[in-house]
Amino acid sequence: MTHSDGTEVRSHRIGLVAVTAAGRRHARVLADAWPHARLVEADNAAAGLRVAWSECDQIVAFLATGAVVRILAPLLGDKHRDPAVVTVDEAARHAVALLGGHAGGANTLAAEVGALLDAAPVVTTATDAVDLPGLDTLGWPVEGAVAAVTRAILDGEPVTVVADAPWPLPALPANVHVGSGRAPAGHYRVLVTDRIVPLDGRTAVLRPPSLVAGVGASRGVPAAEVRGLLDRELAAAGLSTASLRCLASADIKADEVGIRTTADTLRIPLVTWSAAELAAVEVPNPSEVVRAAVGTPSVAEAAALLGGDAELVVSKTATAMATVAIARHAPRGRLALVGLGPGASDLRTPRAIAELRRAAVVVGLDQYLDQIRDLLRPGTRVLASGLGAEEERARAAVAEATAGHAVALVGSGDAGVYAMASPALEYADERVDVVGVPGVTAALAAAALLGAPLGHDHVYLSLSDLHTSWEVIQRRVAAAAQGDFVALLYNPRSRNRDWQLPAALRVFAEHRPPHTPVGVVRNASRDGQRVHLSTLAAVDPEIVDMYSVVVVGSSQTRRVAGRMVTPRGYRWRA
Repeated sequence: MTHSDGTEVRSHRIGLVAVTAAGRRHARVLADAWPHARLVEADNAAAGLRVAWSECDQIVAFLATGAVVRILAPLLGDKHRDPAVVTVDEAARHAVALLGGHAGGANTLAAEVGALLDAAPVVTTATDAVDLPGLDTLGWPVEGAVAAVTRAILDGEPVTVVADAPWPLPALPANVHVGSGRAPAGHYRVLVTDRIVPLDGRTAVLRPPSLVAGVGASRGVPAAEVRGLLDRELAAAGLSTASLRCLASADIKADEVGIRTTADTLRIPLVTWSAAELAAVEVPNPSEVVRAAVGTPSVAEAAALLGGDAELVVSKTATAMATVAIARHAPRGRLALVGLGPGASDLRTPRAIAELRRAAVVVGLDQYLDQIRDLLRPGTRVLASGLGAEEERARAAVAEATAGHAVALVGSGDAGVYAMASPALEYADERVDVVGVPGVTAALAAAALLGAPLGHDHVYLSLSDLHTSWEVIQRRVAAAAQGDFVALLYNPRSRNRDWQLPAALRVFAEHRPPHTPVGVVRNASRDGQRVHLSTLAAVDPEIVDMYSVVVVGSSQTRRVAGRMVTPRGYRWRA
């Protein structure tokens, strides 16, 4: 699986090491929650840790921190490849990110362990402690004087970021200046480039995923031949292997062991294209021999160019059995569509928080932004606007992302449900990578407070005729009533729209008995929350406003012990 920018998403293999009864009990909680976690069986703690170190990407050790340090110290190698390690005490009071805080994801793992075990995560990484983005938290390789530059950022010294292209970086503190050209003499600097550059004690290099290597090969090509040709051509062009986004080839090469082994060794995905897709790409060096063999005049060059705005930087070069071409792909802006949930902070997802902290620009309704300002990193640019400016917000967010920024467009509930995702995606084109972050909707929050009204088929309807004519809304209400769906009514009533809700309820009353339960939830999970359970005959529209969700039951919905329940099947069991 890959991100839209080509970076790989791996399912981490998590080893759980425990030797005491309490430790094993805590480990089972994690194993039940995580499909890729397993309890490492061993005779003692040392043996278990060594097995986990050799077989897993991340380790949670239910052992004393000192003991883990003594056992693992001889095994330490490269922080970018060593497993991340989190230690948990016997009482599960603390989850300590011990090794691989950024590079291995131990900081995030500690937070996840803490959430499952009700333990306090302990993170000592300097940048996390002062709420600054680490150079190794973008998912891109980083090299050079990382520690020195990070210290300069922490100490408030001038640091210049020089990027070959406008890659979507996170918010940066005031002492970090993003420029173009050379950094001022004596400044610490961060280079964002795929080029091989000379390093010094004041330079860190971020390697963005800008390069795609197209590979063609004869059947049975050795992996060593593919890798040798690739390394040679990258070096000759002055390009870094660390910026390879993926290998690309024809789909008939998807099972070619030599190509796949090379991709696995480089820890990047192999992307394949059909012959028709490859044949549609104009290349400088087509071959009729290749066309006759695989149905396209180019494999390596065409595959390297597909998938984005790209230029060929290394034309196809061949050995006896392998062909390689390399293209540089232009960066794309990043637009995260973030649903904040119904309002309560504990109903906001960890992924939403992570995207807010990944963004350099956050766009949203002023009252929603007020809920999350404390989550934003220093240096985040905030674009707030008032009610009724949805189109302007969508355009602003897309414009910022198109300019190459990392943008989060926020809304309440889920961004895709009567919210900002739809207008934004009307404007976003292929220059923007879009990340959808689901949120708990107002309807789900209301349903949980009412009981279980959504146990069977249900439909969402908005009664606002600002964007949809009432004639269309009325037809949809009638269809939902005739189809016997549970109906969730959004935007049910406002000061200037006070007749639509009674009209809709009358339509439902034509198809449902008078005792059909109707729930009204106002400000679900927020201050002023109010839950009212009534019936179709008795519900009072006057208690409803724009902060409310109205849930109209189906003919099968019942009131049980003061709760609204729709059975999963239409055979009700008393």
